[in-house]
Amino acid sequence: MTETQRTPLTADAATGAETTMREIRQQPGVWHRASEIVGAQRSDLDRFLATIRGRENLRIIATGAGTSAFIGGIIAPAIASQTGQRVESVATTDLVSNPREYLAEDVPTLLVSFARSGNSPESVAAVRLADALLEDVHHLIITCNPEGDLGRRYADDPQAFVLLMPPEANDAGFAMTSSFTSMTLSALLAFLGDAPDLVRQVADAGRSVLADEWAALADRADAGMKRVVFLGSGPLAALAQESALKLLELTAGRVVSFHDSALGFRHGPKSVLDDETLVVVYVSSDPHTRAYDLDIVSELREAIGASRVLAVTSDHADIADALTVPGLDAVSDGFISIVFVIVAQILALSFAISLGGTPDNPFPGGSVNRVVRGVTIHEWARDGRGRK
Repeated sequence: MTETQRTPLTADAATGAETTMREIRQQPGVWHRASEIVGAQRSDLDRFLATIRGRENLRIIATGAGTSAFIGGIIAPAIASQTGQRVESVATTDLVSNPREYLAEDVPTLLVSFARSGNSPESVAAVRLADALLEDVHHLIITCNPEGDLGRRYADDPQAFVLLMPPEANDAGFAMTSSFTSMTLSALLAFLGDAPDLVRQVADAGRSVLADEWAALADRADAGMKRVVFLGSGPLAALAQESALKLLELTAGRVVSFHDSALGFRHGPKSVLDDETLVVVYVSSDPHTRAYDLDIVSELREAIGASRVLAVTSDHADIADALTVPGLDAVSDGFISIVFVIVAQILALSFAISLGGTPDNPFPGGSVNRVVRGVTIHEWARDGRGRK
């Protein structure tokens, strides 16, 4: 099945879902195009990164708001583990509200900003604050919108590099799907190097989920399930957070979702479980981490029944009745997350359709918006530490 083939849903069922469905299905193709964009700019990108990555005490901060913030949670441990560099994930919503705390260290800093539109107030405010508070700061802007404020502001700045995603990654639907996965992939490639064989492997795995698992996942979107819990470890913990948000967004909050780490879930959050709860566990590819993920799968299956615990894994050897994604042998969790998130996207879309929602626009009254509105950015009271 190709990206252009339509997932079998009735026309009535798909009403209000066509855009989101298309943008979920197009992702493997978008990943190839995003990889090509990074590869085409490799020399300039490496030259830019070389100006900052060799600095002593370098701090790399991955930032964004909402879904874009969760990209940082995925890539930070993935890049740190492979490069040995200090990489942190701090949401723009934290940087803007508490700049003194999160930008307290005036050390050489690379701020990596993720933004679908580049127009959210916090995205623009965060880079301004970094410029004001830090003596030595560079910006890598990864965005899907060439006309966004963030991309235009830094397009000609010698201390910045703007990496634009393919046009189709600028999702027209309410929820971030192609934009999330393409920016995640591009950031990993930017820091870890071009990997065309790996991109093909990941894209093929994504196609496999879309072709072979959609119907089974749609069946799990039972209107009787009122809560869905997503669990993961390391980079997959941030994936669990994004998955929970996707379900809340597309169902307009009619299905309540939670997220946690495999170990953290026992420490109180496990209280959320009831007879109307589905649990999705993302199983790590790392053997040590994987042991903890499998422990929680076994524990939860015993507690609430195997049918209500879905393990998503890249290896079928350790666990029965899992959703096994083929072709991801020896792929690290950062890259695996790009494929695994499709599971949550399909579940979220299917729940929304089963509830009669309109996931392309879940909030027709405008109570929640595609690009956040109503945020007042309060002027930072300079205290003598800033440059500007």
